[in-house]
Amino acid sequence: MAQIDYVAIEGAIGAGKTGLAKILAEKMKARLILEETEENPFLPDFYKDRRRYSFQTQMFFLLLRHKQQQKLFATDLFHKKTVSDYLFDKDRIFAYVNLDQREFYLYEKLLALLEKDVPRPDLVIYLQASSEVLLKRIKKEGRPYEKNMDTDYVRALNEEYNHYFFHYTKTPLLVVNTDQVDLVNQERELANLLALLKTPFSGTKYYMSINES
Repeated sequence: MAQIDYVAIEGAIGAGKTGLAKILAEKMKARLILEETEENPFLPDFYKDRRRYSFQTQMFFLLLRHKQQQKLFATDLFHKKTVSDYLFDKDRIFAYVNLDQREFYLYEKLLALLEKDVPRPDLVIYLQASSEVLLKRIKKEGRPYEKNMDTDYVRALNEEYNHYFFHYTKTPLLVVNTDQVDLVNQERELANLLALLKTPFSGTKYYMSINES
């Protein structure tokens, strides 16, 4: 495989995407792309009444993510390496969980038009975690409107993430179970990951902790 220049980090809410993206970008001397979650005006209302605000929230996110991807990759040609704390494909995961059948049909029509010109990363890192661990992290570190998130919603979202990445083949994929591994605060684990990113990469691999090797 060619050199890894564009890494996208994914995982359900509470998986630790942004923390890993920040430190990975620093170590790789790469441009950092953070999802503009706070730009969505429907999000606080969505967590209060998901059924009522799901379609507006989802469509706004779809257009926002597409605009960000297009702007960054069309105008900034001076950064060779890039680390992002989200994958554009995540939008479909949330849409599948949150939209009803008719809404999802309309959503996919628009998605098909937008996703064709979104660049693919060289590697996706999927931060996997149990729903119990995600819920603990959300209550401890989540945004104010996330901390009372419905338990069933977190479980449904986590199940859909696992299902999606179990079948994922669009790019090379590295799966990291973060229940036991802390790539941000354990220096040896981070060094192990950075070394892995310098090796040839194809298909799906599962990260092996230094404590297991």
